[in-house]
Amino acid sequence: MNYSYWEIKEWFSNIDFTIVGSGIVGLNCALELKNKYPKSKIIILEKGMLPQGASTKNAGFACFGSLSEIIDDLNSHSEQEVYNLVEKRWKGLQLLRNNLGDINIDFQQNKGFELCNSEVFFDECMAKKEEINQLLKPIFKADVFSVSENKFNFKKVHSKYIVNNFEGQIDTGKMMSELLLKVQKNNIKILNNSVVESFSEIENSVEVNTDKFTFKTGKLLIATNGFAKQLLNEKVKPARAQVVITKPIKNLHIKGTFHLEKGYYYFRNIDNRILFGGGRNLDFKTEETTKFGQTEIIQTQLKTILKETILPNINFEIEHSWSGIMGVGNQKKAIVKQVSENVFCGVRLGGMGVAIGSLIGKELACLIDS
Repeated sequence: MNYSYWEIKEWFSNIDFTIVGSGIVGLNCALELKNKYPKSKIIILEKGMLPQGASTKNAGFACFGSLSEIIDDLNSHSEQEVYNLVEKRWKGLQLLRNNLGDINIDFQQNKGFELCNSEVFFDECMAKKEEINQLLKPIFKADVFSVSENKFNFKKVHSKYIVNNFEGQIDTGKMMSELLLKVQKNNIKILNNSVVESFSEIENSVEVNTDKFTFKTGKLLIATNGFAKQLLNEKVKPARAQVVITKPIKNLHIKGTFHLEKGYYYFRNIDNRILFGGGRNLDFKTEETTKFGQTEIIQTQLKTILKETILPNINFEIEHSWSGIMGVGNQKKAIVKQVSENVFCGVRLGGMGVAIGSLIGKELACLIDS
């Protein structure tokens, strides 16, 4: 199709910044660029009708790591690296809340609870609890982790929970709607259903080829996280996360965010329902994909845990299921870097997009100055 003079002039000419990906990182990057360069022309390319990946598909955990996750991270990261990871996640969450407002994202700090499936696992976590609390005290000025009784009557787990006193939850849909609204108010154009196939640097600009059109931009910023390998040669692997949600449950007594098996399973209350996701540890290789969908092994296990552990003796029905694509790697630190003279990227959020997405978007925009 040939585009009109008006279309070419308004949408595809004299573009200062092009961002690939309209998720948390891409939208925050665009807003920061507009703040720094008010007169700039910015477009965002999004391959889906809605943001693809995990930004509109995550579970809405305002979290920075359960106790067992942090202990596990210390096996592959130094204490300073783990401290830096948690600090960045916490600062990112505060930035998200300040930028959008708690009411607009339905932020609730109902605490997080880690369920232990054995006495040994519980004892291992307890042996490290005080050490981790001391490590994180400069960030939170108080103990992050404590212990509580099994007040929710979950089955097949230890009688005590490990409590994260600073964990919260948000409404993911409201968060993304608010971000999109801010972007539109700043006259930043989003072109949906536009797949970037390749790009090449030409003199002081970047030529971008999509499945529908080709144009030039001053700077190209890639914020596609789990889909990064399609455009970049960076150490990012896709990781699919499968999620189910129940129909409303009368008199649901469960309130908060919950973690099982080092965070590989997670669930929460929302609108009198239970949202439950995870299970990629059952089949890492199959879940290392950019294809959306469900698998029988994970769906069966999610339903089994719902029935036997989370909602025993409660009648429930699964109303809906979906999946999202995260970007992970051997290291938890996100990749925010200049790829070439006019190309930059902010990817590999490691399943912590809600926590660090706002901050990574800001950092990505700030690379333009460096």
